[in-house]
Amino acid sequence: MAEPNYMADIVGVFGFPVAENPTGVMQNAAFQALGLNWLYLNFEVTAEHLAAAVQGMRALNNFRGVNLTIPHKVAVLSCLDEIAPSAQVIGAVNTVRRDGDRLVGENTDGKGFMRALGDDADIDATGVHAVVLGAGGAARAIAVELALAGAGEITVVNRSVERGEMLARLLNEQTPARADFVAWQDMYRVPEGVDLLINATSIGLYPNVDDTPELDFDSVTPGMVVCDVIPNPPNTPFLRQAAARGAATIDGLGMLVYQGAIAFKMWTGYDAPVEVMRRALAAEFGE
Repeated sequence: MAEPNYMADIVGVFGFPVAENPTGVMQNAAFQALGLNWLYLNFEVTAEHLAAAVQGMRALNNFRGVNLTIPHKVAVLSCLDEIAPSAQVIGAVNTVRRDGDRLVGENTDGKGFMRALGDDADIDATGVHAVVLGAGGAARAIAVELALAGAGEITVVNRSVERGEMLARLLNEQTPARADFVAWQDMYRVPEGVDLLINATSIGLYPNVDDTPELDFDSVTPGMVVCDVIPNPPNTPFLRQAAARGAATIDGLGMLVYQGAIAFKMWTGYDAPVEVMRRALAAEFGE
């Protein structure tokens, strides 16, 4: 008979603010589904206390890992023992896993997108031409993972010229992909030959659910796969307009679930119950 164990393994998220972060909904549902004595918690950590929070995590043997959100994804790099190769290129960490006494930084944002692309749309990124709207953290993670997966050409479209050029330069210098930058002025028209169109901005995120990126939707064609990183609501106006023009679509809920599933496996060693996680989040978002 197994010895009783009243000590839960702890994971969570460090951020500020963090009260509205729903990640625990899907992770705790997954732990329960597999009968694991694990618990995901939201920890409000201000910038000046991040290093102390990570040090505290080291001291607690049953603290198995953590997600990082605003404003910690870059600052945490200096607190860790090792940074995974793709996270080094991205320059940001959103997941920390414990490896013995070492803390290893990973970035699952782009990996979640790539899994959604493969599992939900059966798309191989090799040789594709992708247009990424935005140049922030999500855009950076997605673009780097696409490039490392063999994308042929990546066009970064962004209003801030400096940030857009910086991302294109990063891709050209540190990945095999060819990248270019287009300044986002007025209505953007998707050029012919594009395979993937990705909204990696926050446009359309709750509560601004009626907003759409400034895009000429008549340039969206049936041969494209159109993706939105917005998880709430999943079926954004951006995706609805793309679908109305015959494009296949991938929503941000799937990406959020998959990046969480990847973190779940990193922490626990078990394959995540993806459908359980998806149902839990969809219910939380009222879908």
